[in-house]
Parts: sequence; C-alpha cells; structure tokens
Amino acid sequence: MKKHKYTNHLIHETSPYLLQHAHNPVNWHAWNNEALQKAKAEDKPILISIGYSACHWCHVMERESFEDEATAQIMNEHFINIKIDREERPDIDHLYMDAVQAITGSGGWPLNVFLTSDLKPFFGGTYFPPVRAFNRSSWKEVLLAVANSYKEKRNEITEQAENLLQHLSNANNLNAVDQMNAFGKKSLYIINDNLLKLSDKEWGGFGQAPKFPQSFSILYLLRHYHFDKDKAALNAATLSLDKMMMGGIYDHLGGGFCRYSTDKSWQIPHFEKMLYDNALLLDAYIEAYQITKKEQYKTVVAETIQFIKREMTSPEGGFYSALDADSEGVEGKYYTWNKTEIDELLGEKSELFCRVYNVLENGNWENANILWQPELFEKIAGEFGISEIELENKIKSCEQILFKARQKRIRPGLDNKILLSWNALMSTALCKAYAAFGNEEYLKIAKANIAFIEENLFDKNGNLLHGWNKIANPQQAFLDDHASLIHAYIVLSQVTADSEYFLRAKSLTEKTSEFFGDDQNIFFYFTPKNQTDVLIRKIEIYDGATPSGNALMAGNLLELSIVFGISQWRNRAEQMLSYISKFAERYPTSFGVWALHLQLLIYGVKEIVLIGEDYRSLIKQVLQEYIPSKILQASGRENNEWPLLKDKLITSKKTKIYICENYSCLRPAESFEEFKNQLTKHF
Repeated sequence: MKKHKYTNHLIHETSPYLLQHAHNPVNWHAWNNEALQKAKAEDKPILISIGYSACHWCHVMERESFEDEATAQIMNEHFINIKIDREERPDIDHLYMDAVQAITGSGGWPLNVFLTSDLKPFFGGTYFPPVRAFNRSSWKEVLLAVANSYKEKRNEITEQAENLLQHLSNANNLNAVDQMNAFGKKSLYIINDNLLKLSDKEWGGFGQAPKFPQSFSILYLLRHYHFDKDKAALNAATLSLDKMMMGGIYDHLGGGFCRYSTDKSWQIPHFEKMLYDNALLLDAYIEAYQITKKEQYKTVVAETIQFIKREMTSPEGGFYSALDADSEGVEGKYYTWNKTEIDELLGEKSELFCRVYNVLENGNWENANILWQPELFEKIAGEFGISEIELENKIKSCEQILFKARQKRIRPGLDNKILLSWNALMSTALCKAYAAFGNEEYLKIAKANIAFIEENLFDKNGNLLHGWNKIANPQQAFLDDHASLIHAYIVLSQVTADSEYFLRAKSLTEKTSEFFGDDQNIFFYFTPKNQTDVLIRKIEIYDGATPSGNALMAGNLLELSIVFGISQWRNRAEQMLSYISKFAERYPTSFGVWALHLQLLIYGVKEIVLIGEDYRSLIKQVLQEYIPSKILQASGRENNEWPLLKDKLITSKKTKIYICENYSCLRPAESFEEFKNQLTKHF
C-alpha cells in the first residue's frame, strides 16, 4: 500500500472527488459544522473550492497548487479550507456560483470562493494558475492579497459581502404573481424561430465552440415538426443528432457520449462521460427515431444503453455518476489512438477504417487520433467500390477489434456516487427506449433502478435522500431529486400500465409541495424548508446541463392534474409557465424544458386509455406510436376511481382504445389499426 506524506480530513469522506484531495498538504475539511465553527473560533476567512471528479481543470489546479507544499502552507495559515463535490452539494454550488458570476461576470469549475466566517461570499474565481499567466494573478498572489485584505480592510470586506448577499437575495425574488404573461401558439413559433437562428447550419448544434448537446432544444425542434410539419425544425434537429453521432463526442467503439465538444464540428470532446448527458441524449435520439425511423438512431440508443449497463451500473442496480476525462494523468488517453496501433491491430482493413474515422499519420488532435466521421458512409463506400452495407459491416468488425484492445488499457477514473436525480433521468430514458423499441431489457434495467432507489434513497421516515454510498452520510434530497423521480414514476406508470406508480408520483408531489413550495405557492425552492446550512434558499428556474427542478415540476403538475383531476395543480403549472414564457421566447436554449411544457399545454395533452382484457398486448403497439403529448392509462376492468377510466365500459371481449382531451373522447377504437386511423385523422 502506498504511503502518503500527508492526510487531511477528507480521508473520512466517500466522494471520489474529495478522496482525490485527501492526501494534499492543504488541510482540507468537508463542509460540516465542525469546519464552519472552526472558522468563527479562529476568526479566519473560509476558502471553499468546488469541483467534481470528471473535471479536467480541477485536476490541473490540484496538481499545480493543492499538491504544492509552499502553496498549502499559505492556505493553511490564513484560511479554513473546505473542499466540496458540487454533485453532492449542488445547493452550495448554485449559491456561490451565482456570487462568482456577479463578481467576475463568468463561472466554471474549479470554483474557488472566499467567505467571511458567517458564510458570506466576498471574492472568488475559477481556475487560478500557479504563476501569473493568461492575464490572471497566480494563486499564491490571490491568497496573500485576500488574507491581507481580510486583516487590514475588514470593514470593507464585510460591507462588500453584505452588498453581494443583498444582490443575490434580490435576484432570487421572482414576484411571480405580478409578472404573469399571456402565451399561445405565437410563443411556440417565436421559440422555434429563435432556435433556428442560433442553429449551426453546417455542423448542427447551437452557437459556436464550445458546443454542448442541448438535448432539450433538439427535442423542441423535433416536436415542433411533429405539431406543425416545419421541415426546417426537423432538419436542424436531425443535423445536430447526425453530426454528434458522427463526431468525436460519441464513443464509436464503446457507445455513449462525452460531455461536450471544444470545437464547432464535434470532433474534439471534453472526454468525461456524465450519466445525465447520456440520459438526456437518449431521449432525443429515441424521439428522432420515432419520427424518422432512421436505423442509425436506434443503433446509437442501443450502444449507449449497453455502455450504461456495462460501465455505469452498480451491482445493486444504481447508476454511477461519471467517468473522468483523464487516465494516467492525460486527458483523453483512454479514447485516442496513433495510426501505428491501428495498422497493427487491423492489418489490411486499416486503410478503410482510417479513411472512415479520419485517422492520420501524425494524428488529428495533439499527435493522437480521435475517432470521428467527418463524411458520410455513402461517399466513402463509392471511393472503395463497395456498398454501404458492406462498408458498415467491415467497419463494425474493425470497431470490435479496437474495442477489445482498448479494454486492456488503464481506464479513466469512475465517480461511483449514485445520485437520485441523475438515476431518475436515466430510468426515464430507459422507459422511453422500451416504449419505442419494445426491448424488454430496457424496461428491466429501469425497474431495477427504481427498486434500487426505493430501497436505498428513502430514509426510515420516508424522506428522499440525494445520493447513496454504502458508507456515506446521507444528504437530504433537493428539488431536482424529487421532480426527477416524480417524472420517472409518471413515465414508468404509462409503459407498465401499473397505476401504482401514478399514486407514488402523487404522494411525492404532495410532499414536494409541502417542503419546497415558495411563499406564493407557485414555484419551488431548491432546498427543503428544514435545511439550515445555506444562506439563501434559491429558486432555480434555468435549464442547465440538467433540467430545472421547477421546469420538471411544471410538467409533473400538469400531467398529474389530468390523471387525478386536481385543477389546482394545473393552475399552478399554468402560473409557472406564464411567468417563464417570455424568458423561453427570448432565451430558448436556457429554458428548453419549459419550452417543451409550453408545447404540452398549448397543443393539449392527449389522454390515451386502454380498457379490456387484452390491453397488455395492445399497449406495446400504442407505445411505439410517436405521441409526445400524451398521458396513457390502462386497465383490464371497469374502474370509476380514476378520472381517465371513469365511465369507460367493457361491452365486449374486445379491448377498447380511447383518445380523449379534457376527458372528452372520440368513439373508442376496437383495434390498433382503427386507433392509428383516428390519430392520423384528428391529430
């Protein structure tokens, strides 16, 4: 066992990110009452440094500064140093990220923030180099300047902290009741037009480099095409999906997507693989397949799910958080190749493979090769005088050879935290994959994950927990956790025809409203009312890399209001969407999930009801139809306890399929073909 010269308080933590810093000479503490009280007792400012396991620049700053003894001496002498995993404590990250963005105009990770001993931020930034560079002061210079100011200019620091805290409090005051907006189909056209203006017509995606997947915006365009037959929306969505799956952001050997691309053509990824990105991209590729029937989309879904099953699933059924960008201290080393390796492994097949994936003698990125496909198979097949099918088969056999060889390499680090909200997003995606493709394995994995959540992420009092580790101290769940699980229950209920999941969604929604509801009973706070270790209870409304909990709750309330006939929940959803609608029009990439729910509300939710003995055989066929705005419920018997099932009578052995809206139904279809005809004719 390796002996370490230093060990700090993080040795008692379970987060892989915190444990990575447990042997720094910096005397790191975790965020806890002991560390916070120590700052008050010693009258020292607090330095919080926030990052996550898969963060490349977090590792860089650790190697350059936090492992340096001279730097650590300054930090230990002048500050109480606290390391935070942003994925364990997103509430703390959100608050202090807002503070740094207010101070500097930008944010990111690692996030380094200086606080007074009563937790009020007064200065901060992101990455600081070990020596003056990039127009930035060195980390040592920053530390000494802050320490000196805290001693010599305490009154100014205190005033600055109070002003910043007031600014953050004011920014968190939505005044939703006074700012309701009218919205309608015109709003949806504005959102669509603004997305198309932002879209890259050559390489797909939105804006220039760096490029993030923007799954919500792609879904919006797909659904806009479905509702309005706007070919420009479909073309923009499928161009993005095509270029991503051809790009280096997609793992052509092992499946799954990296976090984002550093260039506009999706060639050069930031190599970390996050659970949530893959869940959300699955959603987009599934719906794109349902619209276009393009086999490559189905392949991407299958390969990505196999990656999740193989590399991101715990023996207990939970999904791990991430794979690092780095291996052996080098970014992307696990995923890149030199041409000599490929030539040796593939022999005479190498020429074809290298042509397809742009493999060059001197590398296509930093003297190495990222596998990416800049041109279509059709063109390359013509060059080599073979059919596209033959080319695909040859390339697939080459990929399998390289994949086996890659398996022998030193793997990137695994962040084995199991986070509730991200797990629920993946369960939802798996349910949708099952609905679209009928693959029972997808549903089996999803149900096992929900069972894992119910066994491990509820405490003895029935309250949700944010994450799970066999020996971790549990952190109570946040809004995103509740909202994501409610959504997963809603989707799972529909694909299994088990209304018990609807009941669990309802119960959890009631609890969420009680513990997270705001003073106006419209939006929801990110933290529960009984949490005491954050300065401000924030209301998060932006859709970032993951959906805003408030956006998810708006959709949950709307859908559950139909299932249970609760008009107050629909009214609340409408109020939330009314307040957000103008933001969604102007900044659609920042309010993508809200935009999807505006579509849902404006075009109306289709209520699909199957009733009769044979509903289980029919439901699979119904689920494969692309109806993005639907609530589905099924039963083998008459049941007036549920609003959607009320007065739906069984008058023969034939199972009936009802298509309804606002509980008003078309004549029931008695076959799948009749159901499809009704869909085509009326919707």
